[in-house]
Amino acid sequence: MIAILSRNWWALALRGLIAILFGVVTLAWPRLTLAMLVFWFGAYVFLDGVFGVIYAVRTSKQKARWWVYLLEGLAGIAVGVLTFLLPGMTALVLLYFIAAWIIITGFLRIIAAVRLRQVIRGEWLLILSGILAVLYGLLLFAFPAAGSVAIVWLIAAYAIIFGILLLLLALRLRQSRKLLARA
Repeated sequence: MIAILSRNWWALALRGLIAILFGVVTLAWPRLTLAMLVFWFGAYVFLDGVFGVIYAVRTSKQKARWWVYLLEGLAGIAVGVLTFLLPGMTALVLLYFIAAWIIITGFLRIIAAVRLRQVIRGEWLLILSGILAVLYGLLLFAFPAAGSVAIVWLIAAYAIIFGILLLLLALRLRQSRKLLARA
């Protein structure tokens, strides 16, 4: 496992750089980031719904359950329209989804680090990134009314810290690759 991880250290480094870039851009334009997140979500759900309706209508003669696709498409259109009509509510719901995702990935990082602790040194970096993820996610759930800009800043800070920790882990893996090559 260590050989596979160390061979692909660059993938972790790339993920770290992308996270840092995302965090910096988010810090630079927090309101725009939130507005664009809501807009893209609404556009995606709406268009997905439109194509779902088209699919349902076009396959209604061939598929016995075409109406399920129709309902799914109509639900997508409705959520897309509601996103544009109620962007603040959509931002709050997206915030909860993001917070849940951060907490889940944090726990998964901690589990991965515990499993890797006998294989690599420096697993504490992955544990630390997992703990920080869980804490950030909990903060997002606890203080949603603190203001969307402040929450976007938390997300940006999380992305930057996570990116730095991934870069450090990638460098450790790169070093272990060199040690494995000498052995």
